[in-house]
Amino acid sequence: MIAAMNTQIYRDFEELVIPHKEALHNFAFKMTKNQLDAEDLVQDTLLKAFRFFEKFEKGTNIKAWLFMIMKNTFINLYRKVSKQPAQVDYEDIQNFYDDVAPEDVKYEHTTDDAFSRMMPDEISDAISNLQEDYRTVIILSDIEGYTYEEIAEFIDRPVGTVRSRLHRARKMLYAKLHDYAADKGFVNPPLEQVAA
Repeated sequence: MIAAMNTQIYRDFEELVIPHKEALHNFAFKMTKNQLDAEDLVQDTLLKAFRFFEKFEKGTNIKAWLFMIMKNTFINLYRKVSKQPAQVDYEDIQNFYDDVAPEDVKYEHTTDDAFSRMMPDEISDAISNLQEDYRTVIILSDIEGYTYEEIAEFIDRPVGTVRSRLHRARKMLYAKLHDYAADKGFVNPPLEQVAA
């Protein structure tokens, strides 16, 4: 009995999910901008989809369900990676210095290069504390640089909804981060602070 149920699950999964594998890969590549990372993201998405396949309601939009899994996987991965310092393989560095003459190495990197991709904890925390719908559009638009149309396709909502959510998310972040921005000199402090 259990074997027959498992066989049916495999068949249903193959019939409903696998036809969307190419679309998932295309979108994963748009998000990651890297072939290997895209393949990993697709594999993670398919594994999670299979794991939770019994929770999928047959007759609903399977593609939207798969893209939602991919979106959440990507955002969780992005959040994890953005909190970690960049990692470098020691062997790559050793091979580089073994193969290159000292006069060929240029030391023109600045501190800005090293820290340009890091996000202050205050900003990362403020984004993390947004509701998921708002957090998603902020990350995809303002951090990853996707167009409204790409985001609309990704979250399976009209472009107008993307614009609305993005506007609201930015207003929420403005409210949460105003004091931080004033302390850093990005915006003027509130009048009551100036008067004090």
